[in-house]
Amino acid sequence: MDNLKSKVIIITGASSGIGEATAKLLAQNGAKVVLAARREERLQTIVSEIEKEGGEAVYHITNVASAEDMQKLAQFALQQYGRIDVLVNNAGIMPVSQLNELRVNEWDNMIDVNIKGVLYGIAAVLPTMREQQSGHIINISSVAGYSVSPASSVYSATKFAVRAITEGLRQEESPASNIRTTIISPGITDTELSHSINSPAIQAMASEFMKMAISPYSIARAIAYVINEPEDTGVNEIVIRPTLQP
Repeated sequence: MDNLKSKVIIITGASSGIGEATAKLLAQNGAKVVLAARREERLQTIVSEIEKEGGEAVYHITNVASAEDMQKLAQFALQQYGRIDVLVNNAGIMPVSQLNELRVNEWDNMIDVNIKGVLYGIAAVLPTMREQQSGHIINISSVAGYSVSPASSVYSATKFAVRAITEGLRQEESPASNIRTTIISPGITDTELSHSINSPAIQAMASEFMKMAISPYSIARAIAYVINEPEDTGVNEIVIRPTLQP
């Protein structure tokens, strides 16, 4: 993992799950990680744990659904370290439900966090990466970004969008500014994602599915792998899920 050393890596949704695991793994391998999320107490704890293990980490309270917050996050990273090498757009929510439940506010929240949050992250770091003529933007999609199932309509739509946005970014920026892009699409993973499900019937189904969940460190290792590849190599898309997941 020599290519991770000293890279400045912003991670959103870093207060738990995949974001937390990724921050800890990358810091263990010499990266300078900038943690972003809304829960300050959790961020403080994770930074402290990283530092106790000899890693380097800072945090910034951030709501990814705010373009202003994401700009402030990027500026914070630049003030701390002078550059931004990687952005991991990991923050996401999954309050899935059937459309006939008419949970319109939840639809809006998924669009704001899962789509706009990714776009705001790209907007915040792209000028710096273009100026550097280097960088790597990793967007977390989902296996739900490849197929739709009952109750996943809106969530799947947001994750399809993440894939489309990332592929468009690759086509625009790889040849122009040497910026790499990667789509990471996890299957059922042991995170807090299902905690946002408010539909009782769907929550019961999700609880059963979670019995086969894989560790968030499985996703973190995939993220570390794609960052560690040489600058001339773009790993553009990875699907990673439990062996038993249908």
